[in-house]
Amino acid sequence: MKKLIIFISAITISISSYAQTPAFEKSDLVFNAGIGFGSGLYGTGYKTTMTAISLSGEYGIVDDIFTDGLNLGVGGYVGFAGSKYEHAWFGGNYSLKTNYTVIGARGAFHYTFVDNLDTYAGVMLGYKIVSVKETGTAQYGFKTQGSEITSAIYIGARYYLTNNFAVMGELGTGVAYVNIGVSLKL
Repeated sequence: MKKLIIFISAITISISSYAQTPAFEKSDLVFNAGIGFGSGLYGTGYKTTMTAISLSGEYGIVDDIFTDGLNLGVGGYVGFAGSKYEHAWFGGNYSLKTNYTVIGARGAFHYTFVDNLDTYAGVMLGYKIVSVKETGTAQYGFKTQGSEITSAIYIGARYYLTNNFAVMGELGTGVAYVNIGVSLKL
């Protein structure tokens, strides 16, 4: 994380003279809704049963944190996804259905390179809840629920079509590798 902060700081300091009017500032409240593609939550041979969806909110807490235009926001995140593994053989079949819920707190640095474009990079610390259901003729005892602390890094951008409405995209390691959706600034 320290390297990420140093990298972001170096880039923003070197181009601070090109900064535009910030698209994300102190006291801004922004909500995101997205769908995700690609996930590291499950392995090879699994099929998606529930497309990854995520909801998040972020509040601007500090402006000009290391340099002019570099702003800090914090907020919450919740994401859902589902997968299924199936195996059939002569005389039987087996399936393992898994549902994932990720709940977390996020923090991100924001910088506006171009008017109406909010670019950001951040980290999330959260809790991953895993629910597993096994069915079929050969059961292996996976009828438990598992939970663990999880973390993620992400980068993203919001392009504001109006003062309060934006399209957004994120790359990261949360509930999906790629998320696209919409944002609403209140």
